Amino acid sequence: MTIDQFNFAGKKAFVRVDFNVPLDENFNITDDTRIRAALPTLKKILGDGGSVIIGSHLGRPKGVTEKYSLKHILKHVSELLGVDVQFANDCMGEEAAVKAAALQPGEALLLENLRFYAEEEGKPRGLADDATDEEKAAAKKAVKESQKEFSKKLASYADCYVNDAFGTAHRAHASTALMAKYFDKDHKMFGYLMEKEVKAVDKVLNDIHRPFTAIMGGSKVSSKIEIIENLLNKVDNLIIAGGMTYTFTKAMGGKIGLSICEEDKLDLALDIMKQAKEKGVNLVLAVDAKVADSFSNDANTQFCEVNAIPDGWEGLDIGPKTEEIFANVIKSSKTILWNGPTGVFEFENFTHGSRAVAEAIVEATKNGAFSLVGGGDSVACINKFGLASSVSYVSTGGGALLEAIEGKVLPGIAAVNE
Repeated sequence: MTIDQFNFAGKKAFVRVDFNVPLDENFNITDDTRIRAALPTLKKILGDGGSVIIGSHLGRPKGVTEKYSLKHILKHVSELLGVDVQFANDCMGEEAAVKAAALQPGEALLLENLRFYAEEEGKPRGLADDATDEEKAAAKKAVKESQKEFSKKLASYADCYVNDAFGTAHRAHASTALMAKYFDKDHKMFGYLMEKEVKAVDKVLNDIHRPFTAIMGGSKVSSKIEIIENLLNKVDNLIIAGGMTYTFTKAMGGKIGLSICEEDKLDLALDIMKQAKEKGVNLVLAVDAKVADSFSNDANTQFCEVNAIPDGWEGLDIGPKTEEIFANVIKSSKTILWNGPTGVFEFENFTHGSRAVAEAIVEATKNGAFSLVGGGDSVACINKFGLASSVSYVSTGGGALLEAIEGKVLPGIAAVNE
């Protein structure tokens, strides 16, 4: 069942959204992208004459925590949705059940943070540091048992279930996977955002127009190894950027000064290079770097060969020669995946490389390439540069996108498709 095929008139829909938005010290939302992304789904349901019960998490609380209360975002959600959204101070209990039952067509209810309950994630809490393996196993079993009741209770509020939270689709949590089992296939579906995410990932992995180029940034090879190995079976060009650059450079015998490096992953870097060669993949590495004498926006800087960084200096971005090499590869591509900046883009003086990559992706997109940008820092980059609307798709899912690219089945998607 798709959301467009379903008529929500007179129906109560539980919509799992990802309203895990950043808040400042005064609980003001600093980036409402995730809330805006869910609006089309919520408005479709209300427009049909249905009512919505909105479920989300915020942060990683270990129990009820004022800092992570969704009441902080209630006013903004109401303003964006154009409806005076009601609030349940607890996602369980009598208040939530009564308010959900009383919802009239066109009305909306926001439940308190689902992660205030350990059952949402299925992880035991409050275990002593010296708990035995038996105690840990018993606690985990108890939470898993109560997780079923938690899921069933959430499902009881609604007539149908809509998952629009791609950002948590890789988690087998109560609200993202388990509660879907309490609805038949005609009463559970993806929201518009989730539909778009699933299609975008499918296109970049299964409907490939070549050349296919992936740009992988990030500081650690170890955190990206499964993605890289999966991509080596699919891409024509693999650009390695960010902090990973220096692990590869050192593995090849280069001098990297104080640059970030995973000393225990040098053999892995060499193995990736070997695999790329065997598979005929063009592995593209930096040749020069913008280096600094301290990890600071105001540090002294210079450009140098990436394998000849002076002692006491560290690479914080790519250099101009590398920008040109990366851009030429990207501009000749027809499918592009970007995950991870080229440097410490949070510092204004080290954004140039990431901007060059973003602009090359935009140019390729104008020339007919399909471009998918995903992973928190890449999204922050493309938004910072004001170029999000100039690429094919910007994914809201960090971990979920990466696991999908690794070729894993995401529990949140599987639960709706069952």
